[in-house]
Amino acid sequence: MSYFVHPTAVVDTGCQIGDGTRIWHFSHLMPRCVIGENCIIGQNVFVADGVKLGNRVKVQNNVSIYDGVECEEDVFLGPSAVFTNVLNPRSFIERKSEFKKTLLQKGATIGANATIVCGHTLGRYALVGAGSVVTHDVPDYALVAGNPARQIGWVSKCGHSLVFDGDGMATCPECGHRYKLTDNRVVPLQDE
Repeated sequence: MSYFVHPTAVVDTGCQIGDGTRIWHFSHLMPRCVIGENCIIGQNVFVADGVKLGNRVKVQNNVSIYDGVECEEDVFLGPSAVFTNVLNPRSFIERKSEFKKTLLQKGATIGANATIVCGHTLGRYALVGAGSVVTHDVPDYALVAGNPARQIGWVSKCGHSLVFDGDGMATCPECGHRYKLTDNRVVPLQDE
């Protein structure tokens, strides 16, 4: 086995797990979920059937990831983040055929205790503030916060706020990569 599973974790037969992944205390991975390489699944995490996590995804403690959620590579899910998969759940009505897909694109970050309402896409390197409730799609590199979450700025791939000049140009203070803002869309000028 080329991955680590803590003795208290439950990994059901049929789950696919990539090399270098670490699964910690009291987590449960259902059959037919797919976990990429070098992922970290924190304590008390639930991963349902049909969930797909790309390479290097980090899932912090107490997160439940339900059917219909897909995370591309390098996604970060903060402690106690919440996902839904049905818009109008009722205990007495079976709505599994109504699950809505939620896609977190490469490098997206979800802050602690944030809620992601199903049926939306969070763009590349988007950053959702702690405690936010996301009820709509989030653009690439957008910083959103609040309930409901509203865009309050833009961030670099490194997660720093971007300040655009009069020409629509900004530079990440950590890595020096440059970004262009055109028509309310941020594009990196370097290859990722």
